[in-house]
Amino acid sequence: MSAPPLAGLRVVDFGQFIAGPAVGQILADMGSTVVKVEPLVGEAARSAGALGDAMVAAHNRDKLGIAVDLRHPRGLEVGQRLVAASDVVIQNMRPGVMDRLGLGPGRAEVLNPRVVYLSITAFGADAGPARSGLDIAAQAESGMMSVTGEAGGEPQRIGFTVVDQATAYTGAMAVLAALYRRERDGADAAAATIDTSLLEVALHMQGSAWVQMFQTGVEPVRKGNGYPSAAPAAEVIAVGGGQIVLSAYTPLHWGRLCEALGRPDLVDDERFATNDARLANRESMRACIGEALGRRSPAEAVEFLSGHGIVAGSIRSYGEVASGPDAARLDSFPSTVEGPVGSYRYAAPPCHFGGDSPRESRPAPQIGEHTEVVLAGLGYARAEIDLLLADDVVRAWSTPDTPSM
Repeated sequence: MSAPPLAGLRVVDFGQFIAGPAVGQILADMGSTVVKVEPLVGEAARSAGALGDAMVAAHNRDKLGIAVDLRHPRGLEVGQRLVAASDVVIQNMRPGVMDRLGLGPGRAEVLNPRVVYLSITAFGADAGPARSGLDIAAQAESGMMSVTGEAGGEPQRIGFTVVDQATAYTGAMAVLAALYRRERDGADAAAATIDTSLLEVALHMQGSAWVQMFQTGVEPVRKGNGYPSAAPAAEVIAVGGGQIVLSAYTPLHWGRLCEALGRPDLVDDERFATNDARLANRESMRACIGEALGRRSPAEAVEFLSGHGIVAGSIRSYGEVASGPDAARLDSFPSTVEGPVGSYRYAAPPCHFGGDSPRESRPAPQIGEHTEVVLAGLGYARAEIDLLLADDVVRAWSTPDTPSM
């Protein structure tokens, strides 16, 4: 099997919760050596119960874990050595925290003139240290929650940390672009400082909605299921034993849907003949589609519609997804690993390179699980490591089968 695409790349990850660690996870999945840096008591997510445990497990696989007190002068030296030895630095602390520690992008460039430094904040680096925030705040302040939920109901959050996840992909993409530029420029390459924020990503994710608002002067509002300006688009249809979602809003696809359902008369029905008419009569349109699909199960309805070139999908629960044929076919949830939260399965990386077989994954590290290995790799002698441990500058977790850097 060929080496992973980012084999040999060294990353130091000062992230916590999701957005920062998830960038490191993406780079680790592509073969990078990623060192996760935590305080002696572990990152904040480790004290957040089952939700925090899941965050740590999901976004820190295949990383080397070191626990160090960066506020201690000798701990800061460890952090600085890590930065000096790495190609990429990732951090999502509150604005100003890394600068105060002595590990901000300016200092990182001095330590490592070719380093790629990624900073993730909630609302932008210039928002100030008091403006901390998580995924939900970005969903709220980006307008995202205002368009999510039933018409007339209260705003709803999207049911998972969509902004954190999108920010991680954005950050990883920017890091890879900076690394490409570094390789292109060769000896002339300078350090690259990248800033992104949850709010900026949340705004960017809604690109077509902003264009439509600025073009029409009409603000998007909550309308429940179905796309607000097209029909049938993202329509939830009840079928036998469940629900499906379908879209067929262009004239071509609307006509194709009506033919497939054995209702060609609906094409010229004045209630449905145009997009505006279908929007005005959406409930009647949904009822006609559901009645025509009859008692087909969700799987049968999706197979039938897909066979006629109509976009459709079964609405599945998490359990149905995990046990379903698509997850098995794509190997979406690899075999169980043993980690800091016990046995668990994780969602596999979504990219595949040249047909390579998936690598066996290590679970997220315990607090300080690889401290001694990482320090040795930075050039610390055994006596120095023992002194750092004795003085509570670093913390180590004894474990067998510790991988090398």
